[in-house]
Amino acid sequence: MSEKQSVVIIGGGPAGLTAAWELVKDGGSDKYDVTVLEETREFGGISRTVRHNGNRMDIGGHRFFSKDDRIMEWWKTVLPLQGAPSYDDKKLGREHDMEPGGPDPEVEDKVMLKRHRVSRIYWNRRFFDYPISLSPNTFKAMGFKLTLVAGFSYLKSMFHKLPEDNLENFYINRFGRKLYSMFFEGYTEKLWGRHPSQISADWGAQRVKGLSIMGVLKNAFQKLLPKKRSNAEVETSLIEEFWYPKYGPGQLWETMESNCEAAGVKVLTDAKVVEVRQTNGAISSVVYEDSEGNRTELAGDQFISSMPVKDLVNAIDAAGADPEATGSKAAPDDMTAVANGLPYRDFVTVGLLVKHLKLKNTTDIPTLGNPPIVPDCWIYVQDPGYKVGRLQIFNNWSPYLVKDVDNTVWIGLEYFCEEGDSFWNMSEEDVTKFAISELTRMRVINGPEEVLDSHRERVKKAYPAYFDTYEHMDELIEYLDGFGNLYCVGRNGQHRYNNMDHSMATAMEAVSNIKTGKTSKKNVWSVNTEKSYHEAK
Repeated sequence: MSEKQSVVIIGGGPAGLTAAWELVKDGGSDKYDVTVLEETREFGGISRTVRHNGNRMDIGGHRFFSKDDRIMEWWKTVLPLQGAPSYDDKKLGREHDMEPGGPDPEVEDKVMLKRHRVSRIYWNRRFFDYPISLSPNTFKAMGFKLTLVAGFSYLKSMFHKLPEDNLENFYINRFGRKLYSMFFEGYTEKLWGRHPSQISADWGAQRVKGLSIMGVLKNAFQKLLPKKRSNAEVETSLIEEFWYPKYGPGQLWETMESNCEAAGVKVLTDAKVVEVRQTNGAISSVVYEDSEGNRTELAGDQFISSMPVKDLVNAIDAAGADPEATGSKAAPDDMTAVANGLPYRDFVTVGLLVKHLKLKNTTDIPTLGNPPIVPDCWIYVQDPGYKVGRLQIFNNWSPYLVKDVDNTVWIGLEYFCEEGDSFWNMSEEDVTKFAISELTRMRVINGPEEVLDSHRERVKKAYPAYFDTYEHMDELIEYLDGFGNLYCVGRNGQHRYNNMDHSMATAMEAVSNIKTGKTSKKNVWSVNTEKSYHEAK
């Protein structure tokens, strides 16, 4: 029997754990000796779930939906789809197609729920459809005059297309200048800290894909037809049902980590990679460090990295400058400059447990609470008068995230910032007061007396950004691909604003290359770049 190949995986998020499982499943541990190095003590990266006083927070909100059937099958193999109604659906008489023989979420924990997606935009103290569309609801909320202006602005954009050399023009071409200025311009600047005219259109092409007003209207019309559509026929931003683990996305990754260990994967936590050493043009080993500063070298045949590209290149550079890293070359200066110039947006979530919402449920969707809460999973705050970017109502993602789901509302306020800026450095007490004041001003709650509990969570490098040295990313990819045994996967591993399913798919492609000996990595990098990748099944 041939000797096992050793594979070192950097990062225990969706991409890293997917890669580990794909290598060892179906007896793969006979061929591959797999080690996962995770910097923190938790799994799932930005897809983890935070526990606080009996309540659970989803960092950023994760809808489990994909146009890639491999991923959908993968998820429900880890956590099977529900076969009986969840607590809220049972109580409210809401219906989903149940999975024959699937687990009952009222009895079993390892279960994937089916959830209705409701997301709206909050602007000028009114709710609008998300994504924004020229619907009767939008007309009513905007008023006749503003609707007319927006309509003519949109018609102009249909016949007069701007060059899509930045994100501003990308949005104007799809929604018209008036809707862009109302709903996209300020929100994008809030999210990225840059005006849309300074951001590459790549971001829109990746996140919005084929979405436009025509796409929204087409989707609305097709819903009236009896023909059932496949996932591939619906833009991701328009999906109305999604899957969600009973205890949040972190539950899936914690389960997968256990499955990996049971199948022979060695998982090390508190293991931050600080050096990546090379010999003769290939990666030979990594050096990882624990929180006490102890360093360990780990050799390998293949390396899969989901660590931020900036940190990866600096780790190669550090190894080149390390006298112990015999024969290891530092990263070239121009590549280090590109890596260090790659921008990120960091992220703060403030969880508030409140008695009631001031917002009334004016929809026909039944919800829990007395009075019933609004049905939204997310509320996008596209009004530039507030710093908060998005509200999550955890009760509506899963009733099992909230300790007392009938009598309290657990809300997450999402803020975008830079690590080390004044907002990031605010004390938890001050940031909580700020969040409460914004919710009160927005008339979401009556005031501080409504708040029962709070928790602040900070996330570094949550969003890879598409400006500054990003335009030289292709050069950096060429350099990194020059190491034949190094694969960059995941959101931060590729500096690409991937969804969770795309991050998983990059890992699957990398493992496929390792197994087949394929040398080109084009398939690993092309996930979520071509529209056909999503639309074709």
